[in-house]
Amino acid sequence: MERKVNALGFVNVDKPSGMTSSAVVNRVKWLTGLPCGHMGTLDPLASGVLPVGVGNATRLFDWFLDKEKEYVAEFVFGVTSDTLDTTGELMPCGGVPSEGAVAAALPRLVGEIDHVPPRYSAKNVNGRRGYDLARAGVSFELPPKRVKVYAFDLLGRSEERADAFRFRIRCGGGTYIRSLARDLGEALGTGGVMSALRRTQSGCFLIGDAIPFALLNEENVEKYILPTENTLPFPELSFSENDRIFNGIPARTAVPDGKYKAFRGGAFYGIAEVKGGRAKIATKLC
Repeated sequence: MERKVNALGFVNVDKPSGMTSSAVVNRVKWLTGLPCGHMGTLDPLASGVLPVGVGNATRLFDWFLDKEKEYVAEFVFGVTSDTLDTTGELMPCGGVPSEGAVAAALPRLVGEIDHVPPRYSAKNVNGRRGYDLARAGVSFELPPKRVKVYAFDLLGRSEERADAFRFRIRCGGGTYIRSLARDLGEALGTGGVMSALRRTQSGCFLIGDAIPFALLNEENVEKYILPTENTLPFPELSFSENDRIFNGIPARTAVPDGKYKAFRGGAFYGIAEVKGGRAKIATKLC
């Protein structure tokens, strides 16, 4: 593919509902002419912040695994579904709880909790995606995983339907909002599924700064690429152009242990890790 832009970094895309995350990535890839990848998938039903790495920025995926995220979600109660959202086969299950009961149950799902990922998810099961196995009718179980939920706030009843409530959720990486809908329903003695979801933050990427997908084009895409170094929450560490660290030899330094944005002769180079007074390049991004 012919390269169309010179910038590397991230495009903070506001993904519309009804579109896959892969479709967004493929569009940015076509517009930039560079390899691209998203930093945390959104279900087709969901909308909102989808950071898309452009070029070597895709190497940063592992550095963003623990980032904090925020969502505004809508859950419908009194039903269950195989997908844990309203895109699946809905089955009546219990009644609709009161607003007071919902608010009282939320603290049970805040903190470090264990929950089971949806069977219809990208979780790997013996080399296959969970959603592929589920669609094929294969019986399988996913083990519970430990996740962090920092806040789970009730925003009130939905204006569109009496059996639904809206929530604001702040959580760590790996949290499935659909699973929280199921778990909250169970805590209330009924069924619960996700009916709408909008991601408003993913790490340093905010919905107020996101570019709506429909507005991205060849003329403006480069303007919306955030430089990689602007997205990393690490202090800077500078080295000379010919420092031996760039040949794989650890460099002595007096800075505290930790991760740093490494600069080579004033230009951003990648991520350095310091341990015991020695720095080494962990990820090259230039």
